[in-house]
Amino acid sequence: MKRHRHGLVLGKFYPPHAGHHHLVRTARDRCERLTVLVCAASVESVPLADRVAWMREVHPDVRVVGTVDDIPMDVTDPAVWDAHMAVFTAAVPGRVDAVFTSEAYGGELARRFGAESVLVDPARTVFPVSGTAVRADPAGCWDFLEPPVRAALTRRVVVLGAESTGTTTLARALAEHYRRRGGVWARTRDVPEYGREFSEGKLARLRERRPGARWEDVTFTTDDFPRIARTQNAREEAAARIGSPVLFCDTDSFATTVWHERYIGGRNPLVEEIADRVPHHLWLLTDHEGVPFEDDGLRDGEELRPWMTDRFRAELTRTGRAFTELTGPHPVRMAAATAAVDRLLADGWDFAPPLPEKRFPGQRPAEPCGPPLPERR
Repeated sequence: MKRHRHGLVLGKFYPPHAGHHHLVRTARDRCERLTVLVCAASVESVPLADRVAWMREVHPDVRVVGTVDDIPMDVTDPAVWDAHMAVFTAAVPGRVDAVFTSEAYGGELARRFGAESVLVDPARTVFPVSGTAVRADPAGCWDFLEPPVRAALTRRVVVLGAESTGTTTLARALAEHYRRRGGVWARTRDVPEYGREFSEGKLARLRERRPGARWEDVTFTTDDFPRIARTQNAREEAAARIGSPVLFCDTDSFATTVWHERYIGGRNPLVEEIADRVPHHLWLLTDHEGVPFEDDGLRDGEELRPWMTDRFRAELTRTGRAFTELTGPHPVRMAAATAAVDRLLADGWDFAPPLPEKRFPGQRPAEPCGPPLPERR
């Protein structure tokens, strides 16, 4: 039998981690009904809507609500408590029977709700992690994060270029390079180009009707490209949920905007809108110079490679995307690519600081939850 009728878990979840989820699951098992209140400050860099969505996905059997709370915390000031309680009770009206926390302030919070205080793993022995530690080093805390948070934090690196410029070879080599670092990095993945799979399907279906058909007989429509872009995004998202802190993509939905120009001519606003839905962090542009053109049965644009390289460069520049251009033989390109990716990872995740908190005397600060980023190689 459940001990409490209505329980409450309250926090910033900036971002949510295994300790938060342990707290929620413990509370859920002890309550007939559980509300999770996500409190976000306007200065924080993870939107409230994202945190609510993440918590709802991980805990579909509890009620998750969100509110903006821009009041700095001072657990020693009754007036500050009053201001916070006005925010909390507006978001969660009605009786609360138990407040579940892992914090020293849990007793006072419960008292103000007129509820029982239930402390869950206050020493963080079950899951030695905190939001502060995650913000300081997401990679070191990677195993404490659920798939939707990993996907949001993954640094996504795109390898793009004209036909037969080595994008697939480079994306695979980069993924293997970072897998060799071990630990969470051993899960590094690369996402193949869906446009190629789509093209193979077009040619195969044409040959069912015309057995002698060649690649140059295949035609595209402008409506093909939004489908390609959406599928590319979806496959990246799936890979980011189960991979390491870095993901390598053999082209992306942004590259699809240029491929639309290549096959259809002109722009497709829907493809561009789809390309902007998924954040990417670095593009590696493979130059065509010095790379032999290999006709593998799905290529016919050797003379267009200089134009495509120029178009990729121009569009990357116009849209303000961070990119590194790769030239020379493969080992030189690989060295330049890994240096650029290492710089991206060394720059970190740049979480905005939360509002200041005045803690109880002697309350311990959060400790790191894992090793630092691998050294550059």
